[in-house]
Amino acid sequence: MTYQHAITALADPTRRVIIDRLRAGPLAVGAIANGMEISRPAVSQHLRVLSDAGLLTVTPSGNRRLYAIAPDGVDALRKYLDSLWDDALSAFARAAHEKAKGQ
Repeated sequence: MTYQHAITALADPTRRVIIDRLRAGPLAVGAIANGMEISRPAVSQHLRVLSDAGLLTVTPSGNRRLYAIAPDGVDALRKYLDSLWDDALSAFARAAHEKAKGQ
């Protein structure tokens, strides 16, 4: 998947909560859903969106599935955000240079 899919998936605050819960390591859907104000099936739907966006891996473990952050999916998003930051710094440097020339 592309960074666009990741950004779209992360636009939802519930999905960002799920990602935050998975930062400590893989969890089953029950553990992810614990304490959330939405139903377990709704959490499963959010997990599917995050998985489809390439942000999560799903590993069968007995009769449950463990969800974890997918390094490759996050890396694609990180590279995109890094490129935005590089562009912003370049624009700032150009503006500073132009301002210095004008003084």
